[in-house]
Amino acid sequence: MEPVVIQCAVTGSADPRPPIPSTPEAIVQSALEAWRAGASVLHLHAREPDGTPTQDPAWFEPVVAGLRDAGCDAVLNLSTGTAGGRAVRDERLAVLRLRPELASFDCGTINFGERIFEGDLPFLRRMAAAFREHGVVPEVECFDTGHVGTALQLVEEGVLDPPLLVQLVVGVPGTGVPATIAQVEHLRRLLPPEWPWLVAAAGAAQLPLNTYCLIAGGHVRTGLEDNLRYAKGVPATNRALVERVVRLAGELGRPVATPARARELLGLPSRG
Repeated sequence: MEPVVIQCAVTGSADPRPPIPSTPEAIVQSALEAWRAGASVLHLHAREPDGTPTQDPAWFEPVVAGLRDAGCDAVLNLSTGTAGGRAVRDERLAVLRLRPELASFDCGTINFGERIFEGDLPFLRRMAAAFREHGVVPEVECFDTGHVGTALQLVEEGVLDPPLLVQLVVGVPGTGVPATIAQVEHLRRLLPPEWPWLVAAAGAAQLPLNTYCLIAGGHVRTGLEDNLRYAKGVPATNRALVERVVRLAGELGRPVATPARARELLGLPSRG
């Protein structure tokens, strides 16, 4: 079977609380542990020293530098989200000037918890242009059917280049999109079969949908951004969540991709 790319979403943009790493130093340490455990992609949000989520590139820089200085060769996937509502529209794109290999590309407007996460078409076209300008590959995040349709439209317009790397996001409070295999299958049927895909599932749904992705030929996202519990009553760590996926992949016959192999599978340039 094709190797599986394991992505670890290290911290997210929720208010800091244990066990989420909440300082730049803690994020670097936790990300390194996930990489050593088998994660070939690290999805990174930034936080100020007091744990406040931020889209300020000045706080992404020490995380990126800390990982590279430690010899980490994982694909770095930076967030272009709202830092929990603290950054809006084009403010979210400043991190692209750091030229990560990957960055998130949320493909539409959604209810996200109690707030609105904006993504109208004019902004999405500007965002796509900024990705191209900085040579960053988008990880297109689709929270619902309409987001998949929008991604296909942007490809048809020539704004995004196929094949897309698509992350299907399910089970987020406020979206109304269930974290079920049936929902993921519905979204997958809308995608060209050759496009690489993975699933981000919130909370207790993470483990069953990780297992589904391994069986169905997708890639896997795990990490504390999505799930704070290893089991009921047991706090998780990024390392433990990655180690569990590695064990499951071995049992199910999926080799775990190295960072170099992940770049091939995801259509990224090899690192010089």
